[in-house]
Amino acid sequence: MTCPPDRRDAVRAALPAHIALTRQETGCITFDVAETTPGVFTVSETFADQAAFDTHQQRAGASEWAEVTAGLPRNYTVTKG
Repeated sequence: MTCPPDRRDAVRAALPAHIALTRQETGCITFDVAETTPGVFTVSETFADQAAFDTHQQRAGASEWAEVTAGLPRNYTVTKG
């Protein structure tokens, strides 16, 4: 996810709660976020199955995190193991 300078503080402030809530979800195996360069956040996540991932997407999509990060570009790849 890429974040412009004027929104970085809000994203950084909301990130700890988003990480904590995600890690508490049933089926979340790993969830790590790193700001690799200023304003670029890299996410690595693993869920037990598609249902757990879908539940995560629904919860996160209705959360404060979704509001804070609305409209920010995300480039991601989903793989199934």
